[in-house]
Amino acid sequence: MGNIEGKPVHEEVVPLGGTNDWRKRLISMPIPNSILRNSTLKQALDSLIHKGRIDRTLGVELYFETDINALFSLAHMVKYARFSDQIFFNQNLHVNTTNICVLACRFCAFRKGPRHEDAYELSVEEYLHRIDPFSTDIDEVHSVGGLHPTWNIEHYKNLYSGAKQKFPHIHIKSLTAVEIKHLAVRSNLSVWDVLVELRNSGLDSIPGGGAEILVDSVRDRICRGKESSQEYLDIHRSAHHLGIPSNCTMLFGTVESIEDRITHLELLRELQDETNGFQCFVPYPFLPDFTRLPEAQLATSSEILRMIAISRIMLDNIPHIKAYRMNIGNEVTQLALLAGADDIDGTVGHEEIMHSAGSTAPLDSGVQELVKLIHESNQIPIRRNTIYSQFFVENCEKQESNILPVVA
Repeated sequence: MGNIEGKPVHEEVVPLGGTNDWRKRLISMPIPNSILRNSTLKQALDSLIHKGRIDRTLGVELYFETDINALFSLAHMVKYARFSDQIFFNQNLHVNTTNICVLACRFCAFRKGPRHEDAYELSVEEYLHRIDPFSTDIDEVHSVGGLHPTWNIEHYKNLYSGAKQKFPHIHIKSLTAVEIKHLAVRSNLSVWDVLVELRNSGLDSIPGGGAEILVDSVRDRICRGKESSQEYLDIHRSAHHLGIPSNCTMLFGTVESIEDRITHLELLRELQDETNGFQCFVPYPFLPDFTRLPEAQLATSSEILRMIAISRIMLDNIPHIKAYRMNIGNEVTQLALLAGADDIDGTVGHEEIMHSAGSTAPLDSGVQELVKLIHESNQIPIRRNTIYSQFFVENCEKQESNILPVVA
């Protein structure tokens, strides 16, 4: 991995609070009066303890729960039962391979046509050149991009093998499900064979973007031409069976209903029951700037936090819930750490897709800034690797700050 801030990364290994037997820990935790007095939240807690999970009806009821602080308290209880007061991040870099795309999804501000003056496509040399300045500090490169009209699997095999040859310590997390489907069509291969060849060339995991809402009537309105809901699930199923872990996502606040969001969570939960291949769930709201979806039902900060909390309560079999700083910003991220989230992604270094859509999250955050953000929630910053198998207490000096309250 190299050195981080002059310290060898193997210096401070710490075990997780752990996901095993988290329900037993939940039973032993004191229950806030706000939950005891609330029949819906008390029912959700009892269901988690005694039945193992909540059903979709209760999931919908949680969305309409009026006591938002009590909802956050229940989600934080579940998070604490799993990971105690640990919050995870990593040192990563986003390198988007191309913004040229054969599709034109209505919510996407990143996509460009091949003749657009801002269109670009990275060669292998340019890809490696973008990584090189960060290579001694990061342990992950996150790479997604548009559906290039001429690239096939060979281009990506060359990208990954070149990166692994030059930076063998860096984990390559790359390709959304629709990119994999596109490569299969362009290369006249099955999805399975594409994944095998990319894995053998250096692909380590899949980020999980592009799930949007896993309800095809919604997808037809916001991203017609992308993979279907079933195709998204099938591609991740194949990756998991091949030993390629992935994350999963949800884009909310476009045209979907609350019931659609709960269906989405149910489908992810069902696949996780089968494969246990999802590492982390990443819910994030639609950002409206510069996109072509005027009918979008934009999410407020409270709604963002509510979805993060419900995700933590409902996704009992997916270990981690990420508050994605690049989308929701540092301030909402801090509140999310008290509403069920246990991960804040990482240093990122460079990001285009969310910022093309209007994100103002800083791109120059270092470890010190992330540690401060976590300390302000009165929790412990834990640096991790991509697949959550190595953990290091971050030694940055704790700064005096007020502990953040949970507010509506």
